[in-house]
Amino acid sequence: MSTVFKLSLLLLLSSGSAYAEPTHQSLGKPAEMLSQQSQWNLTISPDGKDLPAGKGTVAQGKQLFALKCAACHGPEGIGASAEPLVGEVGSLISDYPEKTVNSYWPYATTLFDYIRRAMPIDAPFSLSANEVYSLSAYLLSQDGIISSDVELNKESLAKIIMPNRDGFIRFYPEK
Repeated sequence: MSTVFKLSLLLLLSSGSAYAEPTHQSLGKPAEMLSQQSQWNLTISPDGKDLPAGKGTVAQGKQLFALKCAACHGPEGIGASAEPLVGEVGSLISDYPEKTVNSYWPYATTLFDYIRRAMPIDAPFSLSANEVYSLSAYLLSQDGIISSDVELNKESLAKIIMPNRDGFIRFYPEK
């Protein structure tokens, strides 16, 4: 090898470290205060702890469902391009069990949490607390879990007993 080639190779290898990728990638700014962190802690537990203030009725939820949900879940919530949400309560012990929100989910607070986090599919987190309470009320009324005149809020939603509440086994026993 010629001396010029060796020097060129050495220069090339030594200058490469100046342009090397960093060993980690920064992912934004750290939260500066606990208040900033708490705004992202959106978990709603089964007992309703941390449900937001708000309220909604079945009638309001029916209108919202037609506008924001029926395109995917069908006009009555029994399915279209997305899974059915209502119906089939009691079918889990049949030969053809159907897992809908109302037949399978153990807690109504989970319904609120899921709608708030994931729906509508093209705009998650876009619904207000009042809209989520209203949609929850409409869906729960479809199978008679609540009556059509109930107004849902953080207190009333947490008290709802879902049909399959006792259909699950706790993985971690209570203390």
